[in-house]
Amino acid sequence: MADNSLTALVTGGTSGIGRATANKLAQLGIHVVVVGRNEERGEKAVAEIRSAGGKADFIASDLRDAASAREVARRAIAIGQGHVDILINNAGIFPFGLTHETTEETFDKVYALNVKAPYFLVAELAPLMAKRGKGAIVNISTMVADYGASGMSLYGSSKAAMNLLTKAWAAEYGPSGVRVNAVSPGPTRTEGTDAMGEGLEQLAAQAPAGRPATAEEIAEAIVFLATDRSSFIQGAKLAVDGGRTAI
Repeated sequence: MADNSLTALVTGGTSGIGRATANKLAQLGIHVVVVGRNEERGEKAVAEIRSAGGKADFIASDLRDAASAREVARRAIAIGQGHVDILINNAGIFPFGLTHETTEETFDKVYALNVKAPYFLVAELAPLMAKRGKGAIVNISTMVADYGASGMSLYGSSKAAMNLLTKAWAAEYGPSGVRVNAVSPGPTRTEGTDAMGEGLEQLAAQAPAGRPATAEEIAEAIVFLATDRSSFIQGAKLAVDGGRTAI
């Protein structure tokens, strides 16, 4: 099902879920534009895709505000020769902590990357997709956006905002052929969650699956929603959390 005419923009694509997603999209023949803060990791991610016969480019950005999001969109459009067909809003940070211990600086950083950057990426790219009559946007959420959990007010609320935006954007751009959906992962073993140690296992043990996901398992769901395999799915949130939010 190779399609060399498609371009996908994957934020946070240099490691973890984003990197696994970029690899899987590239395997389908899609030109992947990977966005990340670390140039060394970015070049490694691109080299891995290219060595496997895929097509990839890297854009270095910390996606800290609307201006940086717009710049990433502009560069991705240029790389894609005028279009970006798939947007994966995966970049995010997830500091845990009690509300009364959270600083304004931390609050602003979380909402800047987790909400503001995807918002303005969509503002730039969705209208162009709509003009072409086709496109797919997948927002990466989290299971802790669906229930109250101590220490997760900041991270969970930022992703709850993305859940609502998924529905709003589906209503806004869906009639023009742009499908907008979300994937809501549970505990996933990545470079970013390694620091949680046993905490990750304990969190995963609360779900029927009883174990953390691999980045590849989450990426399978993202690619499903990003491609025509999910052609009649719009405004949905796919829980890939081992059953945690089902109980």
